[in-house]
Amino acid sequence: MTTRFAPLSFGGRTFPVPVVLAPMAGVTNAPFRTVCREMGPGLIYVSEMVMAAALVHGNERTRKMVGFTPDEDFRSVQIYGTDPHFVGRAVHDLCSQQLVDHIDMNFGCPANKVTRKGGGAAVPVKRNLMRAIMRAAVEAARPYNIPVTCKFRIGISDDIVTYLETGTIAAEEGIAAIALHARTAEQHYGGTARWDAIAQLKREVFSIPVLGNGDIWEAHDAIRMMEETGCDGVVVGRGALGRPWLFRDLVDVFEGREVQSAPALGFVMDTMCRHAELLCEHMGHDAGIRNFRKHAGWYLTGYPVGTEARRAFSMVTSLQELVALSAQVDRDAVLVPGGERMKRGHTNGPIKVVLPEGYLENRDDMTLPDDAADVVPSGG
Repeated sequence: MTTRFAPLSFGGRTFPVPVVLAPMAGVTNAPFRTVCREMGPGLIYVSEMVMAAALVHGNERTRKMVGFTPDEDFRSVQIYGTDPHFVGRAVHDLCSQQLVDHIDMNFGCPANKVTRKGGGAAVPVKRNLMRAIMRAAVEAARPYNIPVTCKFRIGISDDIVTYLETGTIAAEEGIAAIALHARTAEQHYGGTARWDAIAQLKREVFSIPVLGNGDIWEAHDAIRMMEETGCDGVVVGRGALGRPWLFRDLVDVFEGREVQSAPALGFVMDTMCRHAELLCEHMGHDAGIRNFRKHAGWYLTGYPVGTEARRAFSMVTSLQELVALSAQVDRDAVLVPGGERMKRGHTNGPIKVVLPEGYLENRDDMTLPDDAADVVPSGG
C-alpha cells in the first residue's frame, strides 16, 4: 500500500515515509540509530549534534560521534556553530572526505550554556550572522551535492519570535529543507507544541519542504500533524526514547497499515539487551553500560515492573546483570492504558533564556559570540 502523503525529497534522494529522527545529544549515536533503523527502515536517522569548531580542530571524541555503521546508507549529521568560517570548514571536511550524505544545522538548542554564548536558539536573533552561517554551509556542501537542512524554534520567547524570518532566509540561501520545533526556547520542553506555527511557516515558506517537530508520541500524531499543518514531514525526538518501535508504527501508518499494539514486556527486554550490547561494542563495555542506564527508565515507562526493578535496571553494571534482570520480569506484562503518551526525556519549562550581554541591542550586527569554539552543546 502507498502513503496518501507525498514522499519527502531533497538532495536527490526520495523518502516515501517522510519521518526523521531528531538529533538528541547523548542519545542518537550509532547504536540507537541501529535499533531504530531495524524497526523502521528507510527513514532519516540523524546523529547527535556535534560542534563545527571541534570537527575542524580534530577533536577525536567529536569525530567518533560522526561515525556511521556500514549499513547506514543515508548518513546524516547535525552540526552546531556560531562562526561561518568554522561551519564552512567543518562542512567542507565532512563532504570532501565522503563522511556524510546530509548535513543538518542546529539553530534551536535552548540549553543556557549554549544560548549564553549566542549559539543554538539564540542564533536566529542575529539574522545576518545566521544568513552567513547558512551560506557558508551551503557553499561548502554544494560541490559535493550534499543537502544542508536546518532545525529551529519559534523564537526566544513570545516577545522575540524569529521562525518566519529564519525559514525565509533559509530558503533564500539554498537550504534544502527546514524543520520547526514548535516551541520557543523559553518554553524549553514544557507545555504544548504550537502546531499552528508549523502551519504558518508552511504557508510562508513553500519553495522547500517544511517539517514539523513537537509532541509526536504515537504514530497517529504524525498523521494528524501533517493533516492539520500541511507540513511535508515530521521530526520525532522524545517520543522515540525507549520506544524505537515507534518508527515501525510510523512506517505502518504512513503506508496505510494498522498500527500494532504496544509490545509486551518480553519484546521490550529483548530490545533493551540488544541496545545495551550495541552500546558496549561501540563504546567499550563499561562506558556502554553507563550510557545505557538512562535508556532503561525510558524503556520501562508505562510497564508495571515495580519501583525496585526500575531502580535495579537504572543501576546495572554489566551486560550479564542486565540479561539476568530481564529474565526476572513478567514477559507477558503489557503497557498500562495511556502508556504510549507518558512523556520521556526533558519535560521542564518554562525557563529563563540566558543571552550574551547586550545581545538584543542590534539584531543586524555580525559580531561573533565570544569563545564560540569553547561552547559544549547539549541537545537540540
